[in-house]
Amino acid sequence: MNGPFSVTKIAMTFAVAVSPLLLSAASVAQTPAPPPPLIAPSLPPNVEVDLMTNQGSAMFGAQWKTMEAKIVEAPPIPEHLPGYNSAYDIAPHAGDAAFDDSRWPVIEAKDLSARRGGGHVSFIWFRSNVTIPAKIGDFDTTGAKAVLTVAVDDYAEIWVNGQMPRAVGVPSPATIQGFNTPNRVVLSNSVRPGDKFQIAVFGVNGPISVAPANTVWFREARIQFYK
Repeated sequence: MNGPFSVTKIAMTFAVAVSPLLLSAASVAQTPAPPPPLIAPSLPPNVEVDLMTNQGSAMFGAQWKTMEAKIVEAPPIPEHLPGYNSAYDIAPHAGDAAFDDSRWPVIEAKDLSARRGGGHVSFIWFRSNVTIPAKIGDFDTTGAKAVLTVAVDDYAEIWVNGQMPRAVGVPSPATIQGFNTPNRVVLSNSVRPGDKFQIAVFGVNGPISVAPANTVWFREARIQFYK
């Protein structure tokens, strides 16, 4: 009696112990993996447009909006170790393509370079929709590779149509770049006139552990075309 009972009890104890881990693994497995980042060409583009000018943004029908993100308390994850009873998040999460920014203030393209935030640890969202024009001067955009190039002081994460392509364990030169390094995001390998893209830029002041006394602002924002 003791032998079978002991084995059964051990098996039940093991099942109870590992079940949270199995549930955690299952939840991770159900989370859709982000698409891998595409590498932008390193050659000079055929043509590019500066989105930090009113004329340049107008070519794409871009209307920029901005809002500061706040640090908010959040419940800790179920798997947290004892003693870690608090957690934090940012609000809003404005990377989603369907996010409602209708109440956000509109800014002119030339004001993307304005110094925003109160310094130290601060986060600023920028959002705009862009529509690919048929031509830029004499350049026909049909079939061209379109690349969004953005550099934010000091750090940025780029969302396109509600997605932030990235890969774990390898550099993500497109959507995630830090400390004044340009992000080069391939919008499409072959655009057509009228194609629309929803752009969300999450700007961060940094380095975060320094909490510097500077602000968040665009160094550059342009769309480049390659054929």
